[in-house]
Amino acid sequence: MALTPENYAQMLECLSLASGYIAVGLGATGSAIGCGYAASAAIGAWKKCYAAGKQAPFLLLAMVGAPLSQTIYAMIMMTVIKGKAADHPEQFPLFLAVGVLGGLAQMVSAIFQGRAAAGGCVSFSETGKGFANYLMALGVIETCAIFALIFSFMILP
Repeated sequence: MALTPENYAQMLECLSLASGYIAVGLGATGSAIGCGYAASAAIGAWKKCYAAGKQAPFLLLAMVGAPLSQTIYAMIMMTVIKGKAADHPEQFPLFLAVGVLGGLAQMVSAIFQGRAAAGGCVSFSETGKGFANYLMALGVIETCAIFALIFSFMILP
């Protein structure tokens, strides 16, 4: 197939759109890993509670789900990239950089949020105290993901 101006423009648009899908793929991967860490700890904590005859704290589910928000942020990135790509397909290298780096930031944030949530699950199940403190710590990690989202908006045309 010969490269014509029409299919060249289509190719640039496809590359730009792929950038947004890359962000979602990376963000969702991080969310899955982070939720996996937290869920594993929550399940172990619940088992210990049941074995000790204690009530298992339902609140641990909030910590298990905390890393899911990075997928939402990545979806917002994808939507913004998709809108900008329609107007500026020639800037696909910029969209690719934002998609990859923004997606990686979401992924890493979600993974470490899940690891921190795992610690929070264990601590809260053992002591029944400190839940708000654990959520605040998760919020600090969440802030990194929000910053990455905002910075991605600032760099796009």
